[in-house]
Amino acid sequence: MEPITIGLVGIVCLLLVILTLRIPVGFAMGIIGFIGFAKVLNLKAAYGMLGTEVWNVFSSYGLTVIPLFILMGQICFYSGVNKRLYKSAYAWMGHIRGGIAMATVLACAGFAAICGSNTATAATMSTVALPEMKKFRYNPILSTGSVAAGATLGVVIPPSVVLIIIGLQTGESIGRLFLGGVIPGILLCCLFLVTVFCMCVRHPDWGPAGPEVSFKEKMMSLPGSIEMIILFMLVMGGLFAGWFTPTEAGAAGAAFALLISIVSRQMTFKRFAAAVSDTLKVSCMIMVVIVGAIIFGRFLAITRLPFEAADMVAGLPIPPTLIILLICVIYVIGGMVMDALALLLITIPIFFPMVIAMGYDPIWFGVLITLVTTMGAITPPVGVTTFIVASMAEDVSIDRVFLGVSYFMIAYVALIALLLVAPEIVTFLPRLMG
Repeated sequence: MEPITIGLVGIVCLLLVILTLRIPVGFAMGIIGFIGFAKVLNLKAAYGMLGTEVWNVFSSYGLTVIPLFILMGQICFYSGVNKRLYKSAYAWMGHIRGGIAMATVLACAGFAAICGSNTATAATMSTVALPEMKKFRYNPILSTGSVAAGATLGVVIPPSVVLIIIGLQTGESIGRLFLGGVIPGILLCCLFLVTVFCMCVRHPDWGPAGPEVSFKEKMMSLPGSIEMIILFMLVMGGLFAGWFTPTEAGAAGAAFALLISIVSRQMTFKRFAAAVSDTLKVSCMIMVVIVGAIIFGRFLAITRLPFEAADMVAGLPIPPTLIILLICVIYVIGGMVMDALALLLITIPIFFPMVIAMGYDPIWFGVLITLVTTMGAITPPVGVTTFIVASMAEDVSIDRVFLGVSYFMIAYVALIALLLVAPEIVTFLPRLMG
């Protein structure tokens, strides 16, 4: 059997194993990659590759950036940052029609950017925001949709764990990927706010205005958001100015988050221990996925499938834009049936050489596929974030939550179309900062 054929069989087997046997994706990629490598070469070579790659992954200094950013997010989570952010956003926007939903989107954006987890943001913001919107008789379609969609903002707004992993897998600069995600993340947040406004214009009873808050109360609420703005500026500003490498930025962010939590007297030893424990669990899960992806990637590399596919696509008599659109469609469909991170790790070794061969900017492509696959977090049937919000809103059916997020999908589609037409939205800041 030809190596390319073995590569195609390996991809099919991987998808079948993940979707039918429900084996964790990291183990599935590692096992199939090992077997495929042995089939193409021999068992001894496969054992050698396994030992070398596992050692290289776990001894890599660059990989320490992942647990550091996760620790920063967990410290913020356990010190009650989400409640303070929501209180601040609610004080400034809650008095306008749909304002509580807009405040929810802004609080989700702030917390998700630091936390870096869709699921954690969805769970915590559901606890804080849904009771408030229910109290003011917000329609469940608007209330649950704003939480579920807002929770996905953290994947795009840096620092993002997904962008870190894309950088590690492709060899692109993590700092440049962060810079590339800033403007799209802000634009997506603004589009979500516009979506809430349009929903309330069409259905005025969906988002009644909350009570007016005095200027003094608004000013008193600001410390809850200023501390997170300072934390964000420390991390991103340090990367912009060249003060930090991505790993050092994660360490500085985690240290500053801990300092904020201690000064505000929100962090106990028990909460800190829980933050460290959760950081270890999430980090280990991601490390296993990365190891599996690297093994599977080495298997695909020796079959030369990615390179042959890149050459074939580059020679097709169709516009490169159409190929990018087809790749986006594949990511949208894939995101509906499997975890976004797993999908990226499986497909990047195939699509990345193809896109580079067509002359596209790698930073632009990394941010674009991050956006496209993030849509999978709020689309059926997997839609993990949507299911979490539905479980937190016990009196709202899952179909109504999916209906709510469908309005926000328009914002995703609009931004993706904008990035396809104007790639400079992503590449401007990385080029400006050199």
